[in-house]
Amino acid sequence: MALYKKYPKTGKTCKVTFELSPEASQNAEKVFLVGDFNSWSSIETPMKKEKDGSFSMTLSLEQGKEYQFRYLLDGTHWENDWAADKYVPAPFSHVDNSVVIV
Repeated sequence: MALYKKYPKTGKTCKVTFELSPEASQNAEKVFLVGDFNSWSSIETPMKKEKDGSFSMTLSLEQGKEYQFRYLLDGTHWENDWAADKYVPAPFSHVDNSVVIV
């Protein structure tokens, strides 16, 4: 897993690339990126599956904010990002959410 941030010289957004390794994707067929940035929609942000079994997605996020997120594998299994900037307790369960700070 990895998070890559690309800050433009001008502007108020940051391009963040979310990557889920083949090992972390656990042979999933579909992975969705779910979080604050898409109102926690489990279908709005599908990640692209690469030939090696990894998944990736790049989003433009507003700078100066923190975004909670998780990965949804095959619609049934939730996974946090091991490279998250931090973790916070989820408000509706006994698990943590990953956080990216931009």
